[in-house]
Amino acid sequence: MPSLSRLELSIAWRYLRSRRGSRLLSLISVIAIGGVLVGVAALIVIMGVMNGLQRDLREKILIGSPDVRILPYGEALRMSGWDTTVARIRAVDGVVAAAPFVQSEGLVTNAAGFRAGAQVVGLPSRDPDALDPTSVRDKAILGSFTFEKDGRAIGAVVGKLLAANLNAWPGDTILLLGFNNVTINEATGIPILRPDTLVVTGIFETGMYEYDNVYIYVALEAGQKFAGLDGDVTGIEVRTIDRWQAPEIGRRLVDALGPNVHAVDWQAQNRSLFQALKLEKLGMGVILLLIIMIAAFNIVSTLTMVVSDKTREIGILLAMGMPARSIRRIFLLQGVVIGAVGTAAGVLLGLTVAVLLEHVFPIPLDPSVYFIDHLPVTTDPFEVLLIMVASVAVSALATLYPSAQAAKLYPVDAIRHD
Repeated sequence: MPSLSRLELSIAWRYLRSRRGSRLLSLISVIAIGGVLVGVAALIVIMGVMNGLQRDLREKILIGSPDVRILPYGEALRMSGWDTTVARIRAVDGVVAAAPFVQSEGLVTNAAGFRAGAQVVGLPSRDPDALDPTSVRDKAILGSFTFEKDGRAIGAVVGKLLAANLNAWPGDTILLLGFNNVTINEATGIPILRPDTLVVTGIFETGMYEYDNVYIYVALEAGQKFAGLDGDVTGIEVRTIDRWQAPEIGRRLVDALGPNVHAVDWQAQNRSLFQALKLEKLGMGVILLLIIMIAAFNIVSTLTMVVSDKTREIGILLAMGMPARSIRRIFLLQGVVIGAVGTAAGVLLGLTVAVLLEHVFPIPLDPSVYFIDHLPVTTDPFEVLLIMVASVAVSALATLYPSAQAAKLYPVDAIRHD
């Protein structure tokens, strides 16, 4: 005679199957499994999309944005004596690279007179023996970041989209106009424009719309002249040993440099964007979790129907001496099987769709709106495991009511049930 656990499993499997000896699952069981499948698959895909968006935006932002920026306080927004400050920053534990930068806004014009707004960033000459605070220099697709033309630092490296709008390519001339390029004729009161003339020496492409469409990189000296900073700079860019330690290293830098400066890490620089993505991910997760909850109600209705349909058989089992806890376990096993099969199928479907969307059929996006050119999908193994556990747990909890109802049946009344 089979053991009680095997008997429970055998009865649970029988109740899941169709009648007339068929080994196929009954229609209501398939529907219950399908509900769990859809919920789990949708949750995995959407969580993967949100993870992918966060990852791609983070990586693209950090191409031109350092882990930490050290900026001065005050209205002037300029840092003097920066060479000493750079040396002190490099001595702080956790810092692997530090360099000054100048950033200002201006107007760029091509030979034909087309104008566009631009962010003008001045960078120092590259030290071949040291790391750069950012990786933007590695994104040159034409020319280079030497900023030199005929031995003079009069070059500019332009984003690919901005270069296309200006129709300005390596060797072409562009004009930069900023606040410091405008003077007023004292006699007539008419503004006099004296734009800086630069030669395009390189084109870069980061894949992030904001950089490629707006940014122009020039030599540090040219940036200082354009911004009217003389020998000063806007601040210091810092690369840390681990970007996730950037806030802590930023606090160390402020402690080392004193109260005249403040540190802004990469998360703080883009706080609103990442907070919006995190909130959207949470909202989508809650909404999709409701799908699994609906599937759980589907399991409740399925097992309730089974209890109603099998009332006489349950009465016979109770009359033969099967304990109430075994009846509860039979329906618990049914719910767990439905949840486990639906979860396994949902995970398989979700991961398959995620791989297809990432590598085979990427969904294009408008980079001017979303900063990236396609919908990225990155699945987190921990999140997938969490979804699996939650799905099976919800399915098991859904069996509590119908299993309790089945266990409370009186054998005589159940046998007489029509």
